[in-house]
Amino acid sequence: MAYAVNTAVSHVEAPPIAEAQKWVKPGPRNRDLLNLCQAVPSYPPADALQDEVARAAHEPDTSLYTAIRGLPALREALAHHMAQDYRGTISAEDVAITAGCNQAFAAAVMAVAKAGDNIVVPLPYYFNHAMWLGMLGIEARHVSAFSRDGAWPSAQDAGAVIDGKTRAILLCTPNNPTGAIYPPQVISAFYELAQARGIALIMDETYKDFRPDPAPPHDLFQRPDWRETFVQLYSFSKIFAMTGYRTGSIIAGPAFMAEADKILDTMTICPPHISQRAALFGLGHLDTWKNGKKAMMLARTETLRAALKRPGLTYELVSSGAYFAYLRHPFRGEASKAVAMRLAAEHDLLCLPGSMFGPNQEDYLRLAFANVDQSLMEAVAERLAESQ
Repeated sequence: MAYAVNTAVSHVEAPPIAEAQKWVKPGPRNRDLLNLCQAVPSYPPADALQDEVARAAHEPDTSLYTAIRGLPALREALAHHMAQDYRGTISAEDVAITAGCNQAFAAAVMAVAKAGDNIVVPLPYYFNHAMWLGMLGIEARHVSAFSRDGAWPSAQDAGAVIDGKTRAILLCTPNNPTGAIYPPQVISAFYELAQARGIALIMDETYKDFRPDPAPPHDLFQRPDWRETFVQLYSFSKIFAMTGYRTGSIIAGPAFMAEADKILDTMTICPPHISQRAALFGLGHLDTWKNGKKAMMLARTETLRAALKRPGLTYELVSSGAYFAYLRHPFRGEASKAVAMRLAAEHDLLCLPGSMFGPNQEDYLRLAFANVDQSLMEAVAERLAESQ
């Protein structure tokens, strides 16, 4: 290559999912691969949603741009859904629809931080979050995602690393990669810390629909001043099994949204029109279907937890929930990537090594079990046991 590339990008690791998928060699196998690599539902969208997309594709308007922040009807419907789910106050003006939650995160970070700034990030982290920060030259100030009280970070730890260049705290709950669901009082402590320091609290709640307790995950939207501190990110991808449709959202206050408009317009002009129609249909018509899938996913979680209690299994379940289980493997001193590659090559189980989720994670593996049927959870434990 004769021309130079952006070193801020070239220094970032390659996409982890694509790398892991290369570990699976083509050719015949003695048994089916158990693929716990990527957080993808094992089922397609509802038939009714697919029929609606097919119908909408014949409408000329669906080939056109929408407003930068998305279809007014979808923004209104999502504001209503979130206000009900969180028992808070949210209007359509607080909502921007995005091309997936990754774009929501990219825009949120760009709106509050620049090269040389820093954002507090619990470790382990979702790798796409870290990749984007690295590309922008924004430092990730790490704090442990585990505290003395449980599988969630401590606001006290976060407070100790905040300085004059800190622009935000980032939380992800239910967490990717650990599966942990942060208690409301923990989220409240982080909000109050961010508010006191004059920085944003950015929270990725992609998996909020898969929490076991229907009570609101937090009370932030109930606070009269939430728009001055809180930025919520969300995705329609998981709950409606429409990962390839690329539809997500940002909910935030007017000052933030004025900056986000510039970023979103430059990135994509608008989210995919027909995908927004799919999300709107899902919010309006698929509660029964959605609740059935939530119950199914919770059953998979409980079944996997039970399977991992298998006598003699030396893999330790650290935390789990939503789509994920975070395990401590028994091969101390061995790189987690080597363990994961051996599981794929010799035991027909594909998962991600802890090293893909940040430093000091060599003792861990992430299992993304959403695309594995409940009946196969015992097989997951059996293949882990084989590798010991």
